[in-house]
Amino acid sequence: MPENNTASRREAKTSRAPAASKAERDITLADNLFAALAHPARRQILLSVHYRGECTAGEIANRFECSWPTTSRHLAMLVTCDLLTVSKQGRTRVYSANSKLIGEVLSKWSGFFQ
Repeated sequence: MPENNTASRREAKTSRAPAASKAERDITLADNLFAALAHPARRQILLSVHYRGECTAGEIANRFECSWPTTSRHLAMLVTCDLLTVSKQGRTRVYSANSKLIGEVLSKWSGFFQ
């Protein structure tokens, strides 16, 4: 019985939280994008995947002098921020750049300065 009570209190807390406005979502998206692009290795990975169209994790790791765990963390950050999309083909992960998102965020951001 206490488990149900805890779950209902958790639901009540989350339902009271105000929904983020579109402006807040746009700012969060821009913050995430700029944080991901702040590291030179992530910028290089993103450009490499963009120009090649698609790359496997192994192809990306072989192109850069980072260790595999470091490359994996960079890929995870880029995927979390939606700058890269990942699909599975068997046991292989194939990455592609989300060019549309990058263009939209940068366009909105530069619009503030015009």
